[in-house]
Amino acid sequence: MNLLQNKKIAIIGGGPGGLTLARLLQLKGANVKVYERDLNRDVRKQGGTLDLHTESGLKALEEAGLMDAFKANYRPDADRVRVVDENAKIFFDEHNEEPNGHFGDEWFRPEIDRGPLRNILLDSLQPDTVVWDSHMVSLESIDNTWKIIFENGNTVIADIVIGADGAKSKIRPFVTPIKPFYSGVTVLEGNIYDSEKNAPKIHDLLQGGKIMGLGDSKTISVSAKGDGSLDFYTGWKVDTNWVTDSGIDFKNSNQVLEWFKKEYSNWDSIWLELFEVENTIFIPRPQYCMPLDQKWEAKTNITLIGDAAHWMPPYAGEGVNMAMLDALQLSESLTNEKFTDLKSAIAHYEKQMFARFAEIGKETLDNTEFMHSPDGLKKLIEMFGQGPN
Repeated sequence: MNLLQNKKIAIIGGGPGGLTLARLLQLKGANVKVYERDLNRDVRKQGGTLDLHTESGLKALEEAGLMDAFKANYRPDADRVRVVDENAKIFFDEHNEEPNGHFGDEWFRPEIDRGPLRNILLDSLQPDTVVWDSHMVSLESIDNTWKIIFENGNTVIADIVIGADGAKSKIRPFVTPIKPFYSGVTVLEGNIYDSEKNAPKIHDLLQGGKIMGLGDSKTISVSAKGDGSLDFYTGWKVDTNWVTDSGIDFKNSNQVLEWFKKEYSNWDSIWLELFEVENTIFIPRPQYCMPLDQKWEAKTNITLIGDAAHWMPPYAGEGVNMAMLDALQLSESLTNEKFTDLKSAIAHYEKQMFARFAEIGKETLDNTEFMHSPDGLKKLIEMFGQGPN
C-alpha cells in the first residue's frame, strides 16, 4: 500500500534536513514541495562548517545518491582540531597526526561548508521543488488537509505537512505544546572575511581547521571556511535574558568589543582579533534544549524534523546530523509498505527520533555543562584521549 499516492507533501524549511527529506521522498516518487522563507538560493550567506557523521549525515547522503557530489565538495583536513587554553597555548593538536580516517570509518567526520552542502541538495531536486519567498505565517486544518498561508499572500493546500523550520518552528505548536528550556549558556556568533588579512594570528593558529578554546568557564570556537573566512562562537554562562538586559547593540562592533574585553578579561589579547574587525555582524544565541523525555501522540498528517523536533545546543556537533537522519528515517517510514496508515508510519519515525534525542540530547547537555566549567579544558583533553602536556 503506497501511503503517499496522490498526496501533496509540504516541507516547511529549506535547510539540510528539509532538503534531504525532499530528495529522499522524490526518489520514492512522492509529490513534494519545500517552502523556504529566503527570497532565493543566493540571498543569504550560509553559516559555518558542518562535520557529517558516518551513521547519520553521511548515511542519509548515501541513501540520497549524493556521496560522489559530497566527496567532490568536502574539505579534507578541515576537521583537524586544536584545543587551546585562554592564552592560546596548544594542549591537543590533530595537525600533527596522520589523516584521521576515511569514508566508511565509524569515527570519520569530514567537514563541508553549509553553502556547498545546501547546493548539492538543491541541485539534486526536481525543478521548482523549492518555492522561495515562502515565509509561513499560519496553518489551518481543513478536512484532513492543511491550508498553509504565507506572508506574501500565497496559500497552498497540502495533505501532509513536515516542519523542518528550525528552532523557532511555527509548525511545532500544531504537533506539541512542549517548550524548550534554557541551557544556561549563551553563544555570540560572528564571521570574519579574509581571515588571513583581518585576523592573521588566529588564522595562523587555525591552520585551515578548527580551534576549541576553553578557560575561565568560557569557550571560544573558531572554524576556517573554504572561502577564506572564519566563523567564531563565544560561549559563557549567563542569565536567559542577557541579550536584552545587556543593552548592547550587536550591530555596533565597538560596543561588542568593549563587552568582550570585560567578559573575557582573563583571555590573551590574541582573541581581540575576532572583535576588532569593523562592521562584523554579531548574532547572540541563547542556547535552549527540548526536554530529553519529550513525547507526544503522533498525528495523522503532520510531524517535525531537525531543530523543530529536538532543538539542542551545538556542543556535540549533532544538529545537522540528527536532522538528516530524521529525514532518512521519516522517508523510510512514509514509504514503508508495512504501514497501513500515515499515523502509524509517523509514530514509527517519531519513536525512533525520541529515543535518539534522549541519548544525544543528554550527551550534548553534558558537553555544554563541562565545557563551561572550571575543569572544561582538562575534561575536553581527556575526551580527546590525551592528558595535559
